[in-house]
Amino acid sequence: MSRPASGNEDVLRNARQAIASATTVEQLRQAQAVVLPLDYALSLTDTADVIGVSPGWACQLRRRFMSGQIVGAADAPRPGGRKRQNMSLQEEREFLAPFLAQAAEGGVLVAAQIKAALDKRLGREVALASAYNLLHRHGWRKLAPDKRHPQSDPAAQQEWKKNFPKRLPVSVKTGRRDKTSG
Repeated sequence: MSRPASGNEDVLRNARQAIASATTVEQLRQAQAVVLPLDYALSLTDTADVIGVSPGWACQLRRRFMSGQIVGAADAPRPGGRKRQNMSLQEEREFLAPFLAQAAEGGVLVAAQIKAALDKRLGREVALASAYNLLHRHGWRKLAPDKRHPQSDPAAQQEWKKNFPKRLPVSVKTGRRDKTSG
């Protein structure tokens, strides 16, 4: 048997007022998640079924209401954001400026060098992906792929194209190309 819902008269009174003044469905569900177990002795699972959410979410709605976090309130924390940022966006721009200036002048932008500078700036090791994410956040991307391999020899390629036989001899018996002759 599950334990009875916790809450006192003040919480119940506040939840009833919240039901009356709710402006969104989320606010109504949050208040109902508090009122239904206290007034009607519903279990958390039954409360979740009534308000149309999962039992885990019904529990979170109750706890947040009791701690004063009203869903949809102006001061309520919003999802997303840069919660674990290493630097602000402006600091990142300043950090990347010399690297991007060098790349604009025809230099090569090497992520490993950026990672080493980032490690030094932060005073700790970060993953190489952090350097790539930093570049991505600031709109850097490889503009065009290489047209040719850096060690290729265009003269040797042209020579091979000129001297390659146009046709391989075809065997009369099998109708296939004869690989032994030619």
